[in-house]
Formats: sequence, C-alpha cells, structure tokens
Amino acid sequence: MSDVVPGSVGTSASFSLRLGQTIFSSASLLFMSLGVEFYSYTAFCYLVTIMGLVIPWSFTLAIVDGYSVLVKCPIRQPGILFVVVVGDWVLSILTLAAACSTTSVVDLLLHTDGSYCPPKICSRYQISAAMAFLTWFLSSASSLFNLWVLPSL
Repeated sequence: MSDVVPGSVGTSASFSLRLGQTIFSSASLLFMSLGVEFYSYTAFCYLVTIMGLVIPWSFTLAIVDGYSVLVKCPIRQPGILFVVVVGDWVLSILTLAAACSTTSVVDLLLHTDGSYCPPKICSRYQISAAMAFLTWFLSSASSLFNLWVLPSL
C-alpha cells in the first residue's frame, strides 16, 4: 500500500499522535482543575470544557488506530476520514482558542498591580495552557495528515 500516509488514521504514527493528544489534554485538565478554583474565570472554564471534549475524542481514535495497527488494516473509507478531519479541525481551532485565552488571562493576572494570582496557582495555570498548546499542535497535525489522504480516496 503506497498510498498510506504516516499520521493518517489507522497508522502507528496516528496512534502516537492520538496518545499524545490524550496525555497532554488530560494533563491540561488536571493542572487546571485539581485544587484550583478555575471557575472564577470564563477562559479557564472554556479550557476545561474543551479539554473535556478532546480527551474522549482522542482516546477513542487512539483505540481505533491501535486496533487498525494490530489487524494491519488502515481505515480508508472517505466518509469516516471526512468526519475525522472535520472533528480534528474543529477541536484544533477550539483548543487553540482555549489555550490562547487562558494564556492571556494568566498574563493579565500576573502583570496587574494587585496580587490576583499567587505564584504557585499561576504556574499551574501556565502549565495547563502549555499542555493545551501541545494538544493543539498534535491535533492540527492529525487533521493535516488526514486531510492529505482524503483527496486520494
């Protein structure tokens, strides 16, 4: 099969991308929500909501990729690939928006005159935003790899 693009659904590279998305989005969610009152800021609530959508999406597709690799049968149905490309694209844009909004709120909290954010709490917010940016990078890569395969079907 010469038309298999590394990173497209059903390949080991796609499995690695999905696993990375799941790990980074879970880390982002955990750093944002455990022991921190994130619900005080809309941007933080938005990040938690989007990571809550990315985790099951990426985990489900990681399972599909893992199964496809084990049975050595990559998925090549145009309808399924179209849904995966659109889902990745939408979640990628939402993840980027959540990461950017969280980063800007943390920056605002750190650079205002008052002490709005203790350093320990703000560092957790920053780590959460960094994990969201890594999730976005992997999600956009997955979308582009699958988009590359779609016209050839």
